[in-house]
Amino acid sequence: MTAIALKELHSRPFWKAVHLKMPVFAAFRRHRALVAALILILTSPVVFSKPAAADFRLCNTTDSRVGVAIGYKNGNDWIATGWWNLTAGQCESLLSGDLSQRYFYVHAVDYDKGGEWSGRAFMCARDRAFIFRAAERCSTSDRDRTGFFEVDTQASVDWTVRLTRSTMNSPDSRDPSSIFPRLDRSPQ
Repeated sequence: MTAIALKELHSRPFWKAVHLKMPVFAAFRRHRALVAALILILTSPVVFSKPAAADFRLCNTTDSRVGVAIGYKNGNDWIATGWWNLTAGQCESLLSGDLSQRYFYVHAVDYDKGGEWSGRAFMCARDRAFIFRAAERCSTSDRDRTGFFEVDTQASVDWTVRLTRSTMNSPDSRDPSSIFPRLDRSPQ
């Protein structure tokens, strides 16, 4: 190549210089706006972002440690499970994924100052970790009949409950017999 040809080659942008030798870049040159838009879309955070979590969460907004148990309907069974231990100011996802039920039930205990968040929907619980099916029937000796308060999620796919000192011992407004038609009514 002559010095003039080399100077001309070096004065052009790289893709134009390569275009002289490789016809593939000619297509890129003609459609560079489309290619640039495609690159922008594929590298956009919207494309690669994780969907928002849809969970049933509980936040302990008190200055105490609390223990939390929940109850919910799963098919034909009532499920009760616990305990999640939350420090002061901590939030925790108790159920992950889109909520398929409208109503959930919560029982919580203040470990440091005493007291509880309870209601008139009775399910089984115990003082150590548990998962009970048929949680409305507390007929065995290892199950304690415990009051849970109702949480109406308004059919939302995610919901957060905030425990505060002022909501402690909030009674459930619904009649327990309408919540649990097969409720165990045996005296304790």
